[in-house]
Amino acid sequence: QKDDSQRLLESFNSDEKEHTLTKSKAEPYTSKEEMVLEESESPLNSNVTAFALKAKVIYPINQKFRPLADGSSNPSLHENPKQAVLPNQVMETSTSGSLGSLSQGDKEDCSSSTTIHSTASDDRFQARAFLKVASFPEVLMCESFDVKLCLCSLILKDLMLLDTELRKEKHVMFMQILKVYLTDFYHKKKITDDLFKKILLIQENDFEELQKQLDSRLQNTEMSGAHNSEYQTLEDLERKEREYSEHVIDNMEAFWKQTDKAQQAFLDQSKCSSAKATKIMMDLTKKMIAVESLLSESQDLQAMDIQERLFNWELMVKMIDLLKAYIPEECKCRLNIVSNILDHLTVKNNLSVRQKEELLTDLHKAFWEQLAHFSNECIQQSKDLILKRLECRAKKREESKHRQKAEQGSLLSKTFHIEDVHDFLKAYHELLEKHRQAQWELEEEDDCESTEAVADLYKELYSKASHALAELVTKLFLRTLPVVTGLSVSECELLKEEWQENLVPQLEKWETPRQRRWKLFQEQLLQEKKLWMKEYALSAVMQKHLSEKQEKIIQGVISRLGCLSDESVNYILQKHRLLLCSVLTRLTLRRVGMAALARMRMSRKKSLLQELREQHTLQKGSSPCQDEDQWQLQKAVESHILEEEEKLEEETQQTHLEFHQQLVTEIQEALQFLQQHMEQVIGQTLLQHARREAGKKSSDDGQDFKERLVEAAVESVYGTSNNINRLVQNYYQQIGKITEGYEGKKLQQLKSLQAERGERNRLRKKQENELALKEKQTKGLLNISSTVHQRMVLQQKKVLAQFELQQQIRLESLKQKLLGLHHLETELENQLKEAEQDFVSDLATLARVPVAVKKHPSKRSKPAAEKTNSKKKSFQSPESEDKDNSHENIQEPPGLTSGLCRERLQSPHEGETEPSKNSKMLKKRGNR
Repeated sequence: QKDDSQRLLESFNSDEKEHTLTKSKAEPYTSKEEMVLEESESPLNSNVTAFALKAKVIYPINQKFRPLADGSSNPSLHENPKQAVLPNQVMETSTSGSLGSLSQGDKEDCSSSTTIHSTASDDRFQARAFLKVASFPEVLMCESFDVKLCLCSLILKDLMLLDTELRKEKHVMFMQILKVYLTDFYHKKKITDDLFKKILLIQENDFEELQKQLDSRLQNTEMSGAHNSEYQTLEDLERKEREYSEHVIDNMEAFWKQTDKAQQAFLDQSKCSSAKATKIMMDLTKKMIAVESLLSESQDLQAMDIQERLFNWELMVKMIDLLKAYIPEECKCRLNIVSNILDHLTVKNNLSVRQKEELLTDLHKAFWEQLAHFSNECIQQSKDLILKRLECRAKKREESKHRQKAEQGSLLSKTFHIEDVHDFLKAYHELLEKHRQAQWELEEEDDCESTEAVADLYKELYSKASHALAELVTKLFLRTLPVVTGLSVSECELLKEEWQENLVPQLEKWETPRQRRWKLFQEQLLQEKKLWMKEYALSAVMQKHLSEKQEKIIQGVISRLGCLSDESVNYILQKHRLLLCSVLTRLTLRRVGMAALARMRMSRKKSLLQELREQHTLQKGSSPCQDEDQWQLQKAVESHILEEEEKLEEETQQTHLEFHQQLVTEIQEALQFLQQHMEQVIGQTLLQHARREAGKKSSDDGQDFKERLVEAAVESVYGTSNNINRLVQNYYQQIGKITEGYEGKKLQQLKSLQAERGERNRLRKKQENELALKEKQTKGLLNISSTVHQRMVLQQKKVLAQFELQQQIRLESLKQKLLGLHHLETELENQLKEAEQDFVSDLATLARVPVAVKKHPSKRSKPAAEKTNSKKKSFQSPESEDKDNSHENIQEPPGLTSGLCRERLQSPHEGETEPSKNSKMLKKRGNR
């Protein structure tokens, strides 16, 4: 019964028009009693309503002709229904149809089903082809069914164009920044003119090749599945948007790889120092972060402007649709008044029923033929007008592009210094923003002018239709009726005046639902705006969440690396921030596009539900309930509307969930690229750090002095076997005392750290027990006030928080252990160096070698803090080593520290093996 009520409401207006238009083909009634009965019957007869409710017969309740006994309508009223769909008739697929659409009946009738929600219907809708449009004026020529799809496809096109422009702007900005640094090096004579031009040309060619590859892939995506270049399906559009996003992500990855390659090539050719190269790379990264921030902010603002443009387009389209619908509605009103006058003459026996039907048939035929002719002319004029305006728009766009390109070239040709780069970025971005705004205003102005021009054509059509109908009615009353009825001309003139007098209140009556329909549309549009604002808010939350999560991850990685300088850590963080900003900017735009696709997918069902709600509201306001049957019917329709709204909300949520899952997949792929790129950056940073450390060790020139001292002591006649042996033994004893003291301090420190960690664990467990006790006390309230899903989320957050806390405690403990060991290792290294220097000094004194001992400066203790325990394995006894391993319960997890740190804790000290080797030579000298 609810389904039938919905079908009844959906076919109400269309069947009213169909009855009026096909009245000429109805079999004339010859019985006067039937005519009188027909006149006395109320529009909403209770018997007919009850019959409709019980028999579930689908026909307009207020139509004048009764149904047949078998429940079907009179065949004469619906004979050849497709021919009855004349121009200006409002189609069932929307509240206002397209003028002159004689083939609309061949299209899919979306409202023919008894329910809005159908899987088969969804599949047909996904595969239904709609017109490809490149600009808004073309939408004014589309059928009403395709309007929302066409408008949303224009939104997707604008978003894609915005993405392309911002991407090109970023490429140009990077090349200009690189050019500024190359120019600075060229002026400082660090690179030659040929090298300057070669580097610049190579990078320009590489970026052009990247753009060509992207354009080729996008062209293949556009051509795939395009069986008809003039039409497209929603399924194809979703596929193209998905593939476009994949191609753009790949291009973004290739772009950042190319920028790193360009920076490295520039630094290699310039042959600058490592510190200078790090500083330059840091400056380049910071400037590109500024570029990304500018582009991200611009993208967000323009995406909102694009969405606002969609609402403006819908308002203009609705205005034209209402104007189209107003013409047949008013003409129908005028014809109904004529029909009422002729009915009155029939009751007075001035006209027979057959004569009345013949007069109405001739009047309808003559008028609708003229209106169809005028409508065809209006449609053709609209098409010609729009095509002409589009040609003018294309010419203006080309002129504007040439002018804008010249302005951009003028700015790019200027020479900027490194300190002026930020000013250049701001100036260039503002110039492009100015150009985009000018193009935007040009298109908006042309859209409004095109809409106004089309509206003027339909106003002219309305004037022609009204004038033609007035002439036909005048001819009917002043020429035909006097002959047929025998009435005088003056009496017929009175009938015409009566027609004109009755016209004013009837037109006012028609105006009321028109205004209410416009108000309902505005309310619907306001709801759509709220949904879009909610979508933007969710997008901002998603972006913030991903940013914080990724920032936390990179901080954790860096904290586990250790041994990196502050400059290196800062560079890694800045590089990660740059890539993350680029990824999030792209994903934000993708989310806006997905919202548009979701709206397109649900547009059919939303339109049908809105039409059903609108018709019910208008009918409820025009004909209040007079009896129980009407009230029951109204309640049934309202119940059905609520049911359909719930289904629509559920399907909308399901559609958004589907797109959200797809977005999550794309986010994971993009973050995978981010992770791989950052792994390379961190690896290169660690490699540079290792090279610097190796350079520091190789720069020690004390080895030459030791070798000369040994040779001089061997050749000296003053050194005896006993003296030299005593020196060596004293040296070994001193080293033994140093290492023994180191092992003791190390063991004591490890015990202290273990005790501290045990105390922290005890306090943490105590806090966890107190928290668990509080949760048990509030568990009853939680079960009552929270759903199962909420409790699961809370439990998940609790477990994750505990895990992160434990990881943080473990990391802090390992950091303390590492710092303590570094301190002890630094102290050990300094003591060993002092012992070595004392041994060398005593040996030189004993051998009376006239060579000054080169003392190591105290500053060496500072870099030594960055080295590892070098004396551990050379002087540590097996017993002490086993003892140390037995007490060291805190083990470092693999991968926590860098390979450099582990190597530093395991590699032997350089200065330790040499005295041993030299002492052997001295022993040989003493024995000899």
